Amino acid sequence: MASGTRVFMFRDMLNGMAFSLLEVVVGLGLLTFGANRLVFGAASLGRRLGLSSIVIGLTVLATGTSAPEVAVSVQASLSGRGEVALGNVIGSNIFNVLMVLGLSALAGALTVQRQLVRLDLPVMLGVATLPLLLGLDGSLSRGEGFLLLALLVAYVSVLMWSTRRDQALQTDVPELSWGRTILYLVVGIAGLVLGANLLVGGAADIARTFGISELVIGLTLVAVGTSLPELATSLAAARQGERDMAVGNVVGSNIFNVLAVLGAGAAVGDLPVAPGVINVDLPVMLAVTFACVPVFWTGCRIARTEGAVLVGYYVIYLTYLLLNATSHGLEDDFTFAVVSFVIPLTVLAGGLAWFTAKDSDADAESGEDPEPDPEPAAEGVPRSGRTT
Repeated sequence: MASGTRVFMFRDMLNGMAFSLLEVVVGLGLLTFGANRLVFGAASLGRRLGLSSIVIGLTVLATGTSAPEVAVSVQASLSGRGEVALGNVIGSNIFNVLMVLGLSALAGALTVQRQLVRLDLPVMLGVATLPLLLGLDGSLSRGEGFLLLALLVAYVSVLMWSTRRDQALQTDVPELSWGRTILYLVVGIAGLVLGANLLVGGAADIARTFGISELVIGLTLVAVGTSLPELATSLAAARQGERDMAVGNVVGSNIFNVLAVLGAGAAVGDLPVAPGVINVDLPVMLAVTFACVPVFWTGCRIARTEGAVLVGYYVIYLTYLLLNATSHGLEDDFTFAVVSFVIPLTVLAGGLAWFTAKDSDADAESGEDPEPDPEPAAEGVPRSGRTT
């Protein structure tokens, strides 16, 4: 009798898990569809209001591609699941650097425009420190959320000013009829709201089923799901030879994630920041972000070997999260091995690569012909910024 009860319980658990996974998949689909319709509708509205292509590209389209993440964070915050909202931002930024950049580099060595290194990279580094500094008191308040949104407005304004004559950032936006414009806006918003509800609810159910914290689900399942558009965009750009666009996509996404996504989530309700997030997850996000400095500076390109290292580190991070979530006995040994051997070896190799690239630049300035780049970047591509 007891055996039969366990069988029924196991079957119910499987049915519940299948339904939760279906909620997550359908939610991601609705988020993607809703964001697409919203972008088209908002861009057409901007056209009808007389906005220029540059303004539309830097505001409507750039922020529109963050709509799924914003919808998920706002919904999670409103439903009292602040850990999902925070984990979504942290996990997305880690995934963007390690997996999106890493896999894109494996598809073809990426080029990094010097303007991106001089302007956008410092902005990304500064923005990445804000969640840690603001969360030291144990929460992100609504006031701090509005502060992040104000910084977003300032950043977009600076972009608009600095690129007002840059034709490369203009985009051909179709002007729809008023009826289709309103329909796209309504359908887009509805898709985002419903998709965010399904995704957050399904992810929370999965967390409860496996006894895993909602933070871990936010760092992994939700973060990866909402970052898939960035991965698809960067891989497509790398395959088409637009390799600096793939890098700009990641840098822009990470800036918007903190300022727009985290800002919106905190603005609608205080987000709790657990000690574990302060001690582990936010420092990992910060370290991953600052790791871009030597990678971007090695000849202003990201080689396939560097891409493989980035992907490897994401596997290590996921392994750590799994061991920590399950309280596995190997967690301490695994952490010791990574801290004592893997990280120092990577730092040593990165330092050697940086000095080699520096010597190559010095040789080029002295008039010596450097070795030809086997994979030159395509001409006529945008300089930097998030692709839309």
